[in-house]
Amino acid sequence: MTTPNNSPFLYPAPTTVDQSLGIISLKRDLQVPILLRASNPSNPTDEITNTRFGSFPHSTLLNRPWGSQVIASKVETSDSKRGRKRKREGKGGEEAEKSVERAEESVIETPAFEAATSGFAHILPPTPELWTVSLPHRTQVVYTPDYSFILQRLRVRAGETIIEAGAGSGSFTHAAARAVFNGIPHDSTQLLENGSSKPRKKQKKSGKVCSFEYHQDRHAQLQKELTEHGLSSIVKITHRDVYEEGFSFENGESPNASAILLDLPAPWTALKHLSRTPSLPNRPSPLNPKTTARICTFSPCIEQVEKTITAMRSQGWTEITMYEMQHKRLDVRRELTSLNYEGLRGVNASAASVEEAVCRLRELTAKFSEFHADAKVRKQVNSLEKYNKVHTKGGKGGTEQGGDGTANGTGDKEVVVESKRSRLERIKKEDSERKVWREGKLVHRSEMELKTHTSFLVFAILPREWSGVDEERCGKKKWGGEKAANEDQPATIPAAKSRTREKDEKDSVEGADVSMADS
Repeated sequence: MTTPNNSPFLYPAPTTVDQSLGIISLKRDLQVPILLRASNPSNPTDEITNTRFGSFPHSTLLNRPWGSQVIASKVETSDSKRGRKRKREGKGGEEAEKSVERAEESVIETPAFEAATSGFAHILPPTPELWTVSLPHRTQVVYTPDYSFILQRLRVRAGETIIEAGAGSGSFTHAAARAVFNGIPHDSTQLLENGSSKPRKKQKKSGKVCSFEYHQDRHAQLQKELTEHGLSSIVKITHRDVYEEGFSFENGESPNASAILLDLPAPWTALKHLSRTPSLPNRPSPLNPKTTARICTFSPCIEQVEKTITAMRSQGWTEITMYEMQHKRLDVRRELTSLNYEGLRGVNASAASVEEAVCRLRELTAKFSEFHADAKVRKQVNSLEKYNKVHTKGGKGGTEQGGDGTANGTGDKEVVVESKRSRLERIKKEDSERKVWREGKLVHRSEMELKTHTSFLVFAILPREWSGVDEERCGKKKWGGEKAANEDQPATIPAAKSRTREKDEKDSVEGADVSMADS
């Protein structure tokens, strides 16, 4: 069983190991999650992952550093069952079958895969970002630009508790688990050197994600994935309809959450359970009474936003703000534009300058001239042959009068034009020696359209409840305590200060008498 101590999302090993989750990166927008499995006596066959870029046996993916490039394999060479002989009839049949089985076992123990001529992939450690783009979609997912902005605005830190309503495919669940994770929870007792134990002085608060999902099949599938990923001790997922039953646990405990995400069709219906006072009997408030609560609702339609904001205002939420996420990636690439790249892949085989265009026009003009010159020569030759048949005698050829037939009739110098086939062969040969990654022009542009779905994010704050008892306690702590202590003690003045004060008063009286005498 995977635990937070060996979870690939929290503590990935330096190399790929058996029964660990890995991400096969085939290209920029294509990642495939796989659970690496090594062959064992109970399962001697090697697991194989087939992709559009080739087949990858798990034996070639194990015990490799993360980020390694793996070449695709020819899986047909290791198929030991192919070409197996049939059982012989009569004597010696059992012995022949046993010999074949022993040969097969020896092949299975040491499988050999031949590298394919093309195709490769990279094996990467799982992260919430990679899991978001490779997970099996059961619902619409919260993509990386959305949940990174949500966690930042909700001020989610390590050791805090966050409520998620509408887990769906688990994209935000994995990101939130990483955000609140602050280490492996320890026992409440501390082991001493002599073998005895004592209670710890101060328990570190462990981060928690309280996730709720009303769909039973999605709840079961997400629970299975969290267990495989080692996040079950951080994420507590509950099968519940939060519209009716709220966010508190059935045993009467409160999540004491300071951040909430509502990814629901009608988030305004669930707001009644997110208050400082309990909304259901025998159920405490799910919010932390000592901190400010911050909420975010994820809605695809503006009508949902209007209803949510109206409900927030009526229930005391403040600082309501709405954001629309329109995230576009920047594509940075090197544009190769030239006639010298004709026939190559990923290039623009058009003229890059006026000089190249003029040169190509000259070649085309020479080619047309050659074609028309050949047609004119053929016409002249046909005319001469017809004339010779009628007027010549003795078998004397007409080449003396018509010439050798190679002139183009214009007196110009003959131009040799390169054919398209020879030109493409020459470019392909030069491509093996050309450093294409250093040529061309480096450009960048944003995507033409959004790859994610529309999302309106509504944020709000619910201040902590402030009662008269809190006001009195705060007043005594800051002002009332010191003031009351000063009033109870009698006012005493040190002797040195009292003598100085008497002298100053005496001098002031004498000065006043002198001024009256002068007047």
